[in-house]
Amino acid sequence: MHIAEGFLPPAHAIAWGVASAPFVVHGVRSLTREVKEHPESTLLLGASGAFTFVLSALKIPSVTGSCSHPTGTGLGAILFRPPIMTVLGTITLLFQALLLAHGGLTTLGANVFSMAIVGPWAGYAVYRLLKRYDVPLMVAVFFGAFVADLSTYCVTSVQLAMAFPDPSSGFIGALGKFGGIFAVTQIPLAVSEGLLTVIVMRLLVQSSKGELTRLGVLLQGKRSATKATETATTEKTATTEETAATEKTTTETGASA
Repeated sequence: MHIAEGFLPPAHAIAWGVASAPFVVHGVRSLTREVKEHPESTLLLGASGAFTFVLSALKIPSVTGSCSHPTGTGLGAILFRPPIMTVLGTITLLFQALLLAHGGLTTLGANVFSMAIVGPWAGYAVYRLLKRYDVPLMVAVFFGAFVADLSTYCVTSVQLAMAFPDPSSGFIGALGKFGGIFAVTQIPLAVSEGLLTVIVMRLLVQSSKGELTRLGVLLQGKRSATKATETATTEKTATTEETAATEKTTTETGASA
């Protein structure tokens, strides 16, 4: 990823474009609504897009017809949800195809599907799952960015294996070869991207705490207070039960005596 211009068979290129189109349309609507309702988020949206553009431009040669690089989509997915990140990722891929010769127009649909659709959704799902179980924010951010990066290359491996199956072992053999080659460069890149995303999120917590609270990344004061009250109530109930059990035991002991 990015898959190079003209590398995929025409039928595959068209199919991936058709598969990506509904997600992009939905993302455009979500982005339009976000900007209309919260124009103050424009700066953070631009920063998320720039983060993706810069990281995904740092390519390393890998599989023939493709390359390895960070994706940068995890941050935007966590901040603004995957549909909006789909639009930011699509714009990034389009600009890189036109200005940097990374990827291409014929393979835009396939690249969008792997990097701007699957990556953000997978990373966001992991992030939300970890937050549901009260995992610390920065740990959830790290694994969200890590999975967003790595899942992109898993999908790219599938796309290449479908287009170029192994002559003897078919799709499965090709998938093993493409995935194995990608893993050498991509796992370290995914770890690095996760750490970098944590650093950026820490800076945003310091500089844009109000905006992160509105976006739901940070707990609102009311929700935090409610959670603290629930914890205190639970602890108080447990203490009461322990006291009652102790008094009961003391009473029974006295009666026996």
